[in-house]
Amino acid sequence: MVSPSSSQSAAAETSVMESVAKPQPLAQNPRNWLLAAAALIVIAGGGFALWRLFGPKGGPQAGGPQAVPVTLERMQSTTVREQAEFVGTLDSQAGVVLQPEASGRITRIYVSSGDQVAAGDPVMELSADRSQAELNAALASVSAARSARDNARAQLRSLEAQRIRLEAEVELQNTEYDRAQRLVAAGALAQQELDEVARDRSAAVSSLAASAQEIEAARASLNQADAFLTQSEATAAATQEDLLDKTVTAPIAGTVGDIEVELGDYVQAGSTLTTITQNNDLELEISVPTEQAEQMRVGMPVELLTFGSDTPITTGAISFISPQTDPDTQTVLAKARFSGGAGRLQDNQRIDVRVILEEGPGLLVPATAVTRLGGQTFVYVTAEPEPSEGEAGAAQGQSQSQPQGQDQAPQQVAKLRPVTLGDMQGNSYQVLDGLSPGETIVTSGLLNLQDGTPIAPQSESESAASSGAQSNSGS
Repeated sequence: MVSPSSSQSAAAETSVMESVAKPQPLAQNPRNWLLAAAALIVIAGGGFALWRLFGPKGGPQAGGPQAVPVTLERMQSTTVREQAEFVGTLDSQAGVVLQPEASGRITRIYVSSGDQVAAGDPVMELSADRSQAELNAALASVSAARSARDNARAQLRSLEAQRIRLEAEVELQNTEYDRAQRLVAAGALAQQELDEVARDRSAAVSSLAASAQEIEAARASLNQADAFLTQSEATAAATQEDLLDKTVTAPIAGTVGDIEVELGDYVQAGSTLTTITQNNDLELEISVPTEQAEQMRVGMPVELLTFGSDTPITTGAISFISPQTDPDTQTVLAKARFSGGAGRLQDNQRIDVRVILEEGPGLLVPATAVTRLGGQTFVYVTAEPEPSEGEAGAAQGQSQSQPQGQDQAPQQVAKLRPVTLGDMQGNSYQVLDGLSPGETIVTSGLLNLQDGTPIAPQSESESAASSGAQSNSGS
C-alpha cells in the first residue's frame, strides 16, 4: 500500500521530467535564444579561422569556380559585303535544234548523247538511194547538154569560116564578071563567056546567103544548148543539195543532247533529231522583286553558287536591268553573262545567285560565337575579373608577402556583351554595333559559360582534342 506522501513525490518528479523533455519556445524563453545565437557565432568564427589557417593559399581564385577551356579569336577589320540572294535561270547563248531538211529513213548515227562535236561534223545520215540516182541522172544530163553545146559551138564556128570563104568567092566572081564585061564590050571576049561568069557569080552569092541562114540556125541551136546546160546544172545542183541534206551535220560546236530517234526510224523534214548546246557562254536571268530593284546597278558583281555551298562557281557582272516591271509577278528582269564554270553550269539550270550590292571595311564574328538570349544577340569577350574590396585587400597583402619575380598573371573571365548583327557572310555575321577591332571574343565552349566565368584559352587543336576526350569518356 502506497502512502500519500510517496505518491505526491512521484507526481512531482514526473512533472519535472516532462518539463525537461519538452523544450520551451525561444520567444517564450529569451535566455535560451541568446545562448543559441552566441553558439552559432562561435561556430562560424571558428570555421572561418580554420579555413584561413588550413585552406588553399591561391588568393581569391583558389577556391573559385574552375576555368572553362575555350578558344579565342581577336577581332580584326576585314572586307564585309552588303549582298542580296536570288534564284536565277541560265540560258545558253549558242544552241541549235537539229532538224533534217529532207525526209528519209535514218541509216546511220555518228554520235551519242553527251558527245562533243565540232562545227561541220556529221551527226546522222538518212537514206539516200533515190537522191543518188537522181543526182547521177542529172549529172548525165549535164554532160549531154555540155556536149550538145560544144557541138553547136563548133558547127557555128565552121559555118562562120565557110561564110568567110563564100564572101571571098563572091568578091572574086564580081571581079571576074567586071573583067569579062569589059572584054566583051571591047570585042575581045565572046558573050557566052560573060554569061558563064554571070552564072558563077550568082551561084556564089546564093551560097553566101545560104551560109548566113545556116549561121543563124547554128547560133539559135547554140543558145538552146546553153539554156539546156544551165537547166541541167541547176537540176544537178539541187539534187546534190538534196543528197547533202541526207547527211545531218553539226552547224556549231558543242555538246550533243538527248537523241530522240533511233536507227531505222523514218523522219520528216523539220522533225527534231537532237540538240547541240554550248555551255561555255551562258546568260543568267534573275527576277528581282520591285522593292530590291532600285538597289541593282549595271556592273555589280554576281556570284553563282551550288545548293548548300558558299564557294562561288564563277563570277560575272550585271549586264542588263529591265526598265519595265512584270505586271504578273511584280519583278524586274536582270541579266548577267558568265563564261566557263568548269563544266558545272548548264543551259536551263536553276542556280543560287548572290549579288554584291556594296563592299567596305568592317567586322565579322563567327556564328559559333553568337549567343541568343531573350531575342537579343550576345558574344562573350575576354576581360579581367573585378575583385571585391576584401579580395583586393587580400590580393594586395599576398602580393606584398610573395617574393619578387613570382607575380601571377590575372585570370581571364568571359563577359557577356550585347551586339547588333547584320547579314551573314559565309559562316560569319557582320557586326553592326557592340564590338571594336582588337577585342578578343570566345568562339567555343559557350555552353559552359556565364557572365564572369573564368576561362582557360586553348588553341584549336587543343580544343578539338579536349572535345574528343570528353566524347570518349561520355561514351
